[in-house]
Amino acid sequence: MSAVTIIDPAAILNEIEERCRLSAASLPQKLESGDTSSTVGFRVGGSRLVAALGEVVEILTYPEMTVVPNTRSWLCGLANIRGKLLPVVDLSRYLSGTGTGVTYRTRVLVVDYQGIYSGLVVDEVFGLKHFPEEARVDAAYPDEVLREYVSHCYRAGEYDWGLISLFSLVEAPQFLQTAV
Repeated sequence: MSAVTIIDPAAILNEIEERCRLSAASLPQKLESGDTSSTVGFRVGGSRLVAALGEVVEILTYPEMTVVPNTRSWLCGLANIRGKLLPVVDLSRYLSGTGTGVTYRTRVLVVDYQGIYSGLVVDEVFGLKHFPEEARVDAAYPDEVLREYVSHCYRAGEYDWGLISLFSLVEAPQFLQTAV
């Protein structure tokens, strides 16, 4: 008669798990880089700006819109974004009176702050920008039109990036008054 070998599936699985754990590569360790600010970089006219990452909910390509009569010239219209109506404002026209020329780089930054859901048209978006604290420059922002909303700048290479508060912008009384 032959001997019967009893196989314990749990023991086999435990052995495989242990071998995998011993041969697995470890994850890279997080390097402590000090205080950095994570922002979204974009351009409005000739100004390079950044907004805190938490202030931008979404970035859209320029959407189809319905024009709303009897509104300010800087209100482009209403866009239907996944069933939700988004008022879209030409940020350049709102700030300086000069409209944004829509190109393939034109984007809409979506802000949702205390019940104010709005889209801001910008000339282009540069993506995420990370600035170390030592890149901060506390001089007054050179563009007088933006100075009210820009708290400070970050210097990176040849550019100064103004940190704009989109929350302060969208809660300003003149921003909320779109009817003529």
